[in-house]
Amino acid sequence: MPTYTVTVANLALSLQQKSQVAEAITTAHHTQTGAPRFFAQVLFCAAIEGEHFVGGSVNKSPQVYVHGLVRQGRSTGVKQALMSQMLEEIVRIADITTEDVWIYLQDIPATQMIEFGRFLPAPGDEAEWEREMTPEKRSRLPD
Repeated sequence: MPTYTVTVANLALSLQQKSQVAEAITTAHHTQTGAPRFFAQVLFCAAIEGEHFVGGSVNKSPQVYVHGLVRQGRSTGVKQALMSQMLEEIVRIADITTEDVWIYLQDIPATQMIEFGRFLPAPGDEAEWEREMTPEKRSRLPD
């Protein structure tokens, strides 16, 4: 469902920190939207030194950039609470300032997303959609 790409520049996150950030994003998404935890996936990328620019100049400061693709249909309040929770946790885990974190959420209609071989449900219809998963697939997913 939601796919979060976390890109870091001028900062090396350890495997433990990546795990903590992935857990924090998953928890924030679940807490703020009510979607099952297994819907969230988090991918990490690192910008090579000299390949991240801000304002046309090479950025030399540490930065964490989160781009979240989420299903359309949630209120601005829910999305801002989601981003605020992620921001707080990323700052703590990465030991950076809030000014070093950028978070963008992009809405996509559920009708334009396929996961687990099926079009996604509208927000709130996850339980019925999940019941239609094969028991084998469901048994391999975290709760």
